Amino acid sequence: MDLEELRALIAVVEARSYQGAARNLGTSRTTLRRQLAALEARAGVPLLQADRSGMSATRAGQLLAEHGRTMMAEASALIASIRQMGQTPSGTLRLVLPVGLPPHLLTPMFASFRQVYPHLTFHCRFSNDPLGEALVDVDIACHLGEDPPRGHWISFVVARVRQVLIAAPSYLAERGTPRQLSDLAKHELLVWQAPGENARTLRTLKGGELSVEPALIATDIHFLRSCCQAGLGIAYVPDALLPEPERSGPAPVAVLPELVGQERSVRLSVPAALAEIPKIKLVLDHVRSLLG
Repeated sequence: MDLEELRALIAVVEARSYQGAARNLGTSRTTLRRQLAALEARAGVPLLQADRSGMSATRAGQLLAEHGRTMMAEASALIASIRQMGQTPSGTLRLVLPVGLPPHLLTPMFASFRQVYPHLTFHCRFSNDPLGEALVDVDIACHLGEDPPRGHWISFVVARVRQVLIAAPSYLAERGTPRQLSDLAKHELLVWQAPGENARTLRTLKGGELSVEPALIATDIHFLRSCCQAGLGIAYVPDALLPEPERSGPAPVAVLPELVGQERSVRLSVPAALAEIPKIKLVLDHVRSLLG
């Protein structure tokens, strides 16, 4: 597919006019129209239509423009990265991470990267649902789940964590320790909202489900864990049961670990076009080494 034709389509969709698109691209309207005519002929369907506010994309045009932006971003990143072949990794690595990753794990990981790759900078953004948004201008997406992103991505499982019930010893001393599933109805439950899942349903190890009415539902795992450590309830979160060094007091303990819980994969996903880029491969290898 001709990238210049894609660029022309995206420009018209964004500017909503041929004249504005041609001006933004620094080309003539004649050249722009010729590129769009060739693209529509190749697609076999209309891609643009006129309306009261100017030019807009048809449904086919919207789909092509959306994927075209990703292709343009990947092509740009690929060319930029090829220039770095054989050089020390440099430039900016763009990451999207799930909200709530524990700072006491992210901080030393960032410090390690800066020590090993001092010329590499990072642009991190956090999302409640890393795979639920348009993954444009992303080199690596970190997310929890068994399924890789849809589309042209290469995905790696770098760790597995259990989603479990945890509680502060102080909370259990005051409210009592649940001994069976029905006991949870008497407790304050703090539940992580996993993307696309029902937070009012807990998974049992036997494959069943337990309906609950949480006192708190949140997308931020770290916030829920903090509330748990403050003795505000029993949290149902992905958790490695690691102590947080900045907090005093005993670490949370597992509740009903023989009855409630599920395993979740931590994945790193990379656009297929970027998977062989040296700096991407080095970063992935470094993450595996740190987590290993």
